[in-house]
Amino acid sequence: MADRLPATMAAVLLTGHGGLEKLVYRTDVPVPRLAPGEVLVKVSACGMNNTDVWVREGAYGTEEDPRAVSTWRRQGNTLTFPRTQGTDTVGRIAAIGEGVPASRIGERVMVDFSIYNRDDDSLADIDYMGHGRDGGYAEYQAVPSENAHVVDTTMSDVELATFCCAYLTGEHMLERAGLETGERVLVTGASGGVGSGIVQLARARGAIPYAVVGAGKEQAVLDIGAEAVVTRGVADLPAAVAEATGGEPIDVVADLVGGSMFNDLLRILRPEGRYTTAGAIGGPVVQLDLRTMYLKQLRLHGSSQGTRADFRRLVRYIEQGRLKALLGGVYPLSDFRRAQTDFMAKEFVGKLVVRPDAMLAD
Repeated sequence: MADRLPATMAAVLLTGHGGLEKLVYRTDVPVPRLAPGEVLVKVSACGMNNTDVWVREGAYGTEEDPRAVSTWRRQGNTLTFPRTQGTDTVGRIAAIGEGVPASRIGERVMVDFSIYNRDDDSLADIDYMGHGRDGGYAEYQAVPSENAHVVDTTMSDVELATFCCAYLTGEHMLERAGLETGERVLVTGASGGVGSGIVQLARARGAIPYAVVGAGKEQAVLDIGAEAVVTRGVADLPAAVAEATGGEPIDVVADLVGGSMFNDLLRILRPEGRYTTAGAIGGPVVQLDLRTMYLKQLRLHGSSQGTRADFRRLVRYIEQGRLKALLGGVYPLSDFRRAQTDFMAKEFVGKLVVRPDAMLAD
């Protein structure tokens, strides 16, 4: 099989920190060579995520700006240029490295994008494909064999590419917060990839999700399982949430917005409630009234990516038909800049997916 592979492929290269001009589509990128224990995935679809944009813009810190938010990577910043981004890869195994069974060739897989640097479930030492090594905005991607998961589902490749990063992130947020059956969770940014995933994942746990969304997206979020929605920007968010729940308490806040909403979200939580966050699209720097936190005995959790166990639960939910793919649009890889421009505009619900041009022609 490897003998019939092309020598070069199409890919989008991130060439440095900056604007969209740093994203370069090329058709002469060498096809990855496999190390022992790896498989080569012929990519059919790859979902888009906020982290693609934030890394390009240097929001996680750059070598040139040591005062920026520092990376938690084990040996400093693992990002080198050029880098192919893309975490949500779906495709078929086209070739295998040494030590991988030949029977894996031809399997349709969803890739767990996490680079696990430890054998346990600690995420203190973790990286991800598209940052520490090349990702799926390409025709081929090399990944460790154990990260390529067969998923028993009738969903299309494009639908399957809407889950990985967003839903794994959401599942780990709910796991860290200990969301249980019958509890109420308030989800901010609920029309986006992670937020809409959390709404469905909460239902899969038997919990009751309430959502904060932008105007015009209320019905779409109700349709995927939100018990009620509050439109972002209301004058009194705690009062609006109390009306939506009929006065019932909020046990968990799953926040992807941050910014000026932060203190109101802590006020909304019941005593001994839990706050968990994996994003800050409304602004990363917030004001915290410590009295709210300590007098209400609150627990605050930061969360990023997920564990191997989280990923296995995600696969199980998909196979059980408990999650619905929310596809906001499909773009050719060659038109990646337009895809990311539309992604940043946030005028969609769910996930945007890019496909190699040859796959769109099939």
